[in-house]
This record gives sequence, C-alpha cells and structure tokens, in this order.
Amino acid sequence: MEKIHRVATFCIGRAVMFGALAIGLVMLSFSFDLVVAFSAGALMTLIMSEILILKAYATARQNPRKTETWLYLSPDARPAGRSGARVFISILKDIYLRFAALSLKVGCGFFIFSMMLRLMRAAAV
Repeated sequence: MEKIHRVATFCIGRAVMFGALAIGLVMLSFSFDLVVAFSAGALMTLIMSEILILKAYATARQNPRKTETWLYLSPDARPAGRSGARVFISILKDIYLRFAALSLKVGCGFFIFSMMLRLMRAAAV
C-alpha cells in the first residue's frame, strides 16, 4: 500500500509540477503588470484544480492497468484481484484530490494577492 501511494504521488505530482511550470511561465510573460500576472495565474491554477477533480472522479471508470502508476510499480507490488483494483483506484483518487486541494489553495492565494494589488493601485490613484 505504501509503495503504491509513493509511486502515485510521484507520478501525479510530476504532472502537476509540469502544469505549475506552464502556469509560472505564463505569469512570467505577464510580468509587466503584476495584477494581470496574478489574475492569470489564479485562473489557470483554478482550472488545473478542476481538471484534477474531474480526473479523480474519472479514475473510477479507468482500468488500473492502463495508468502510469501501474507501469512504474514493480510486478510484485501491483495489487491483484478486484479488491486490489479498488484499493489502487481509491489511492489514485485520494492523491488527485490532495493535489486538487493544494492547487485550489494556491489559486485562491494568487487571486487574493491580485485583489490586494488592485486595491493598492486604486488607492494610489
């Protein structure tokens, strides 16, 4: 169980990291205006969170053998039978939802920071 959890965290975390890298690059391209940069980052991070939530609920219909996590597991660490597949899917769902919650928090933080920057800009005028 712990091995599945570790491998699933690695695989899903790597995908989320590449998404965060893309979001960071878009934010960097808007660096001429911090309000726009953090607003864009907030929007894209919230979209990533929604995609992770949808992916978590789509795993229930997914064949465990067709996942990246399954391929990274050694053959002796792979669960067997229907009950093993259910445990495997529940672990994947849990990890997807954990990363979705984390990206939701980051997106809300970006949104709050962009709102603070807007208020500071409006107060300066």
